[in-house]
Amino acid sequence: MIGETNLNTLLKNMTPMLNDGDYVYSTTTSLNNINSCDVIAFFKEEEATTLILKKEAADKLNLEYNYVAAWITLTIHSSLEATRLTAAFATALAKENISCNVVAAYYHDHIFVAKKDAERAMAALKKLSE
Repeated sequence: MIGETNLNTLLKNMTPMLNDGDYVYSTTTSLNNINSCDVIAFFKEEEATTLILKKEAADKLNLEYNYVAAWITLTIHSSLEATRLTAAFATALAKENISCNVVAAYYHDHIFVAKKDAERAMAALKKLSE
């Protein structure tokens, strides 16, 4: 299944979905005690491995964090080669003074915004797709 590359089609059909729960970014230098089922995403950096996981899982593992986020999924299957989609939604969110942290996965783009900004972010993304 090949993802969509046409920006107009992507924007019109991106249908943002707000996932339930609170999510956090944390870091660890060892994955030995981390159950991969608890992790939404991880990225190995030189300094440590960054984890994105539910707040409850981070609390259970005694992981430190300082950012609580909402997770928004754009439900259209966007191609990894699509251009301008990230710029379009990041610009729409920036106009509302909402920062976003993006994870591009194979099927969808995922946006993490501060929990307090979740509803405003959803409104901005829905407006962008009109």
